[in-house]
This record gives sequence, structure tokens and C-alpha cells, in this order.
Amino acid sequence: MTSNCRRPEHTAPPELFYNEVEAKKYSQNSRMIEIQTQMSERAVELLNLPEGQPCFLLDVGCGSGLSGDFLSEEGHYWVGIDISTAMLDVALDREVEGDLLVGDMGHGMPFRAGTFDGCISISALQWLCNADKRSHSPPKRLYTFFSTLYSSLSRGSRAIFQLYPENSEQLELITTQAMRAGFGGGMVVDYPNSSKAKKFFLCLFAGVTGSLPKGLGTETSDRAVSNQVQYSGQRCRFKGMKGKSAKKGRDWILEKKERRRRQGREVRADTKYTARQRKPHF
Repeated sequence: MTSNCRRPEHTAPPELFYNEVEAKKYSQNSRMIEIQTQMSERAVELLNLPEGQPCFLLDVGCGSGLSGDFLSEEGHYWVGIDISTAMLDVALDREVEGDLLVGDMGHGMPFRAGTFDGCISISALQWLCNADKRSHSPPKRLYTFFSTLYSSLSRGSRAIFQLYPENSEQLELITTQAMRAGFGGGMVVDYPNSSKAKKFFLCLFAGVTGSLPKGLGTETSDRAVSNQVQYSGQRCRFKGMKGKSAKKGRDWILEKKERRRRQGREVRADTKYTARQRKPHF
């Protein structure tokens, strides 16, 4: 984690950086759609939601609704909040299924206590570490966000934040304010030995503290190398999607089955009939 002068949060405040031009990329760029979908899937895995049960989730920094699309595909209901009206306009044009709200994370979450069964956030939390105005204090804004988020979550639920920390000091600032607000938990790092596939997930527990999940790719085996390739090299599956999430085709299903195997779950063996298209029955 080294400082980079080209980081988006060093360019402009989020409501200005994510303008109409930038927002369109999240509905037209297949690579962005692919990465956003994969990180959303991983965040939902870390939420550890009850299987087969629809949940009411909060998506902080929802942007154009790509992560919300995955939540809808999994059968969950969600509310998204974002500071960029241009990004939310794209989400409206894409007719996402969740409810959308304009808001600044640093001002706190305006929801009643115990509203949500969980929270995810993709690539948004690090923006709170910047002081874009004279009145902005990153520690205060982080504490305001985490304390109001804590109250809006049901006890025993989790909040998962995928983030791009600038350095170790920024990580310490974020985790310290989260713990001050009442959360337990810590950082989960996927593929820690890879420069491209490495991802940070802040896993927070509201009320009941559990054991932190293991990061992907932490075992030193050939499988970890193949996982890295799957994470960063599958562009062809997402061409021509124009803002829509990955369909449940054969590649998508095989990838999800492999993820479940890595979690230690029982998964049926792959055959030539896996993900076959069945004719409708009348």
C-alpha cells in the first residue's frame, strides 16, 4: 500500500469526480462490470447471510447499481445510497430493483434503528479519509458514518466494505473509528501475494462478534494461482453486456461452484450437463 498521486479521491470530491462521463463507464465498460460483479459476490459471501432467505440490505456508495444487480439476482431487497447524482441517474436509466437515495456517507446514515440485515460497500469507504472542505475532519466523518450505520443494522448482522487503502495509517484510522462506534471484526485480505488480484475487505460485526473469514488465495498452492487468473482475466464473458450483470450461464455457474468448494461446502461434481439449458415444460 503506497501513496499514488493518481488515486481518484486525490483528483476531486466524489460528487464531482463521478460525473456523467465517468458514470457512463459503469454501464458500458465490460471490465468494470466484471470487477464490480465479482467484488459484490465476494462481499455477499462474507456477509454470511442465511441460505434461501431474502434479506434487506444497504448498499453504501451504490453508484450505478451494479452491486445492487447482484443482490437482486440473489433474491435480496436493497436500498442504495450515493453522493453522485450522475451515478444514480445511470442506475435509474438501468431500472435497478433497489430504492435509491442521494446522500453523503460522512453525514451519517438516515435510517431507523435495526432496519437492515446487512450492509455492503464497494470501493467507497476510502473517500471518507479525504478532507475536501475546510469543515471536513476524516476521523469525525468516519465516526459519524460508522456510528449511524451501527444503529441502522440489526444485531448480529455484518457490514462488508471493499476498499482501496492508500497506506497502513489510513487502514488504522478506518478500523479505529469503526471499533469506537461499537463494531467488532477486522480486515480480510484476498490474494495477499498478488499485486493485481489483491483485495481488502473490512468485515465488521454489529452486536455479536464472530470469527473473521479466511481470505482467498492465502494457501500456497497451485489453486491460488488459478484463482488469480479467474479473477483478473475473464473479459470475454462480459462483452456486450451494456450495464447488465452476468447471466447465469455455464461459466458463471462453474465459477460459483468453485467458490463454494473453496468455502468447504458440498458441491455436485461438474459434468457435461452442468448449466445446460432445459426446455420449458407445459
